[in-house]
Amino acid sequence: MSQRFDLRLATETLAEDAQQLGVTVETLQNISVQVTATLVKQPNAYLELEYFVTLPTESLADQLNWPTWQSEQVSFTDYLWEQTCLECFFTGKLIVNDRSINSDCLINNDNIANTHETTAYVEINASPDGRYALYQFKSYRNPATLPPKPLLQADGQTRASIDWIDTSNQQRPLVETKASSQLSTTSKSSAHKNISPKLYHYERSFRVPLNQLSNETVGIKNTAIEYMHPCVILYFGNTALYFAPKHASSPDFHNRHYWSRFDHKAALIK
Repeated sequence: MSQRFDLRLATETLAEDAQQLGVTVETLQNISVQVTATLVKQPNAYLELEYFVTLPTESLADQLNWPTWQSEQVSFTDYLWEQTCLECFFTGKLIVNDRSINSDCLINNDNIANTHETTAYVEINASPDGRYALYQFKSYRNPATLPPKPLLQADGQTRASIDWIDTSNQQRPLVETKASSQLSTTSKSSAHKNISPKLYHYERSFRVPLNQLSNETVGIKNTAIEYMHPCVILYFGNTALYFAPKHASSPDFHNRHYWSRFDHKAALIK
């Protein structure tokens, strides 16, 4: 089982973005972005994230910056948010009793005693080409340095990493012809709305090993993941579109007021 997140497009600059891209506002609103989150407990605990992007027109597909995955690109890289970027933020409840990190405390949050909420959180960035970064924050955008402080593994020195899932079938976008029933309503008026007989699908997926979290990551070590905020930034040329389950009045992925409660029962593979 998995928890699915349907991401919404930020609308503050929607009309301007549509004009820059030569499409209608409706066309941009028809972009579909979904993220699924899965927790695996055995043999090693990890969080698996799958990102699915569907574009409604060839015009948008031609303008999308979606780099090809390359194994030689896999490395920790800063400032990935300046390009097409697959992101996720998460936080949890700190277990007061000091105990070593294990799959149970990271995955299960049922009947946890002696807990208190923490403002610390982790940010994950991933480029479709294989580059990635994981950052840790003590509170909202704190520390404010750029690039942010990297998330470290338990040894306090090694940077945390992600494990990409087989990308052999993800190298090129999948082009799907819409069902004839959908096309039957197409008319001259719909042609002016940039409705296309094809859909353009893109996807990437990776795993985050949960046993690599640092002892110094306050509020992340010894936690149950409590809130999550998967996000996507899609660049079409120089135009950036921001997607998240919910948005602040101006897009701000760090704002926890718009994060979603993580459903462990839905996400956990038994």
